[in-house]
Amino acid sequence: MKISRLSLPFSLALSLSFSPTVFSAPKEKKPDKPTPPTRAFDAPGAPKFTRLDGKPGVNPPVDVNGDFVIGPDYVAAPETKVVDGVPQGRVQQFQIDSKDCKLFNPGIARDVFGTVDPNNPKTLIVETHPIDYKRTTSVYVPAQYVSGTAAPFIVAHDGPGMGKPDLNLARVLDNLIAQKRVPAMIAISISSGGGDAQGHERGREYDTMSGLYAEFIENEVLPLVEKNINVKLTKDPEGRATMGNSSGGSAALIMAWYHPELYHRVLTFSGTFVNQQWPFNPETPDGAWGFHNKLIPESPVKPLRIWMAVGDRDNYNPNVMRDGMHDWVEANHRMAAVLKAKGYSYQYLFCLNTGHGIGPAKPQILPHALEWLWQGYPIR
Repeated sequence: MKISRLSLPFSLALSLSFSPTVFSAPKEKKPDKPTPPTRAFDAPGAPKFTRLDGKPGVNPPVDVNGDFVIGPDYVAAPETKVVDGVPQGRVQQFQIDSKDCKLFNPGIARDVFGTVDPNNPKTLIVETHPIDYKRTTSVYVPAQYVSGTAAPFIVAHDGPGMGKPDLNLARVLDNLIAQKRVPAMIAISISSGGGDAQGHERGREYDTMSGLYAEFIENEVLPLVEKNINVKLTKDPEGRATMGNSSGGSAALIMAWYHPELYHRVLTFSGTFVNQQWPFNPETPDGAWGFHNKLIPESPVKPLRIWMAVGDRDNYNPNVMRDGMHDWVEANHRMAAVLKAKGYSYQYLFCLNTGHGIGPAKPQILPHALEWLWQGYPIR
């Protein structure tokens, strides 16, 4: 297992979009995606947003819940920049070979996109084949970490990424930790097994409505982090967070929902709270759409704190399925509504002039989102 050390500020960049792994899936003809329409913040069914739009650089308070509109112009937060005198953490990287895994071994991939099952329009018929892959993991350790102590941490999906410098998670954490706005946390950025959506390894890991992926992280990834990086990770779920973009966002909530004894804090950008689970599971027939359709409304409140953001031009029916459960904006609106109705601690941002992944808004809101997420946790 190869371990390497990366230099800041370009390590652990948080693109929060799909980052390629060592494995490259065969090229396939992708279905045409219709251009997503722009959805109005005050459209029928939308939450009653508090408007902050027209004020570039302004985010909601970090100590309140609720629904907010921001944009359409954005200003990168100062925490995304290198600040003289701020201690910089270290970042190390290692790889996990699928052949050494107990779960998700082998991986799966498809050569062509699936077709709608004529007997069940909620799912696809997909032909897959087994693959081997290598999963890269980057770990940020803050300068303030005291060796041998159990540190809080955040798991970021679709890592390690080498995106734009102003989205560098390590740099943002350096600044927030120095300002005592978040605890001195470790960040663990883990790549998927490759591909995307139904029939690919990433889809199997991120979109499946079960605790399996959280168990994989807990039993196979975190022990390697502790061993290879020489750190100790807290067992306290209040000190554990998970975050992601798109299906990485739904994976973040899935991990906490099915294992609240492991994670209490969830951060999502353009969360794929839609029907993308594959293979079909009759126990959760709507995939992640079932979160707001059934699971959250019909379940006792869990000790979760959830931050969400979506773009006004976010995904809308991006493939052949027309099941009424593939509108990312509607899905996130519905999530906000059920979280509010059940009394969850949540904050939801509707980002004007952005598409899937809310790219131009991220440099403005990432530090804010992290600070909101860790409210209530002791900062020393």
